[in-house]
Amino acid sequence: MFTWASLCAERPAVMGIVNVTPDSFSDGGQYLDEDAAVAHGHALAAAGANLLDVGGESTRPGAEPVDEAEERRRVVPVVERLAGETGVPVSVDTTKPTVAAAALDAGAVVVNDVSAGRFHPALLEVVADRGAGYIAMHMLGEPRTMQRDPRYTDVVTAVGDFLLDRLDAARAVGVPDVALAADPGIGFGKTPAHNLLLLARLRELCDRVEVPVLVGASRKRFLGELLAAAGTGDPADLDARDDATLATVVWAVDHGARIVRVHAARPAVRAVAFLTAMDEAAA
Repeated sequence: MFTWASLCAERPAVMGIVNVTPDSFSDGGQYLDEDAAVAHGHALAAAGANLLDVGGESTRPGAEPVDEAEERRRVVPVVERLAGETGVPVSVDTTKPTVAAAALDAGAVVVNDVSAGRFHPALLEVVADRGAGYIAMHMLGEPRTMQRDPRYTDVVTAVGDFLLDRLDAARAVGVPDVALAADPGIGFGKTPAHNLLLLARLRELCDRVEVPVLVGASRKRFLGELLAAAGTGDPADLDARDDATLATVVWAVDHGARIVRVHAARPAVRAVAFLTAMDEAAA
């Protein structure tokens, strides 16, 4: 049975992103070919990533759904090869029970679910039956609609309420606490101001959900928009977004996150190592 303590008890874990998609917002199409995706996963592992997250369906704003057969075709061979070749645990980024089951059979040990079990509740049963790890993420609506005027009275409270409810749903079908993690869903149905509030009050959210929290702000558009507003970058400049991503990694780890999900692993791995050393020195 998977436990998050095996991955992020001693220091926060870095999750490297492997998008086997033609339309992801950052690297869509670069790794759609199986060999290219596997090579990218190897590079992330060599850079120190502690977990490789393989996804075959884009969840960018406005993304169209991918049918189950196509999603399985994209992810299962990549999962199988990375699980067998890298020595690094693999997660599958999916909302579909059949895709999750096939990926777990192929060697994945975690299901990263942007729907938190809302789209297909049977996904939670697959996780429980297989003894897999599970990440429940907050998203307002679904990818095609989530950025249409998102509103909250208090985004941090609303996201916390949602995550507590979805974690309880996972527990109800037998997923143990040690296998659960939560993701506030930076950029998923949030304005830039909502994203900043979630990061600013991250410690509050971590204390409330009482499971490891994952933060995935990597290369999100709001980072480019914030840099542009400060006069230090272009919203579409991915290099600038990588610089801002590193700042979010440092902030998130310093404020309680136990997993950070990134496109570029090496800077995040080095930042986590430095912050861990600082914590040990201050103890």
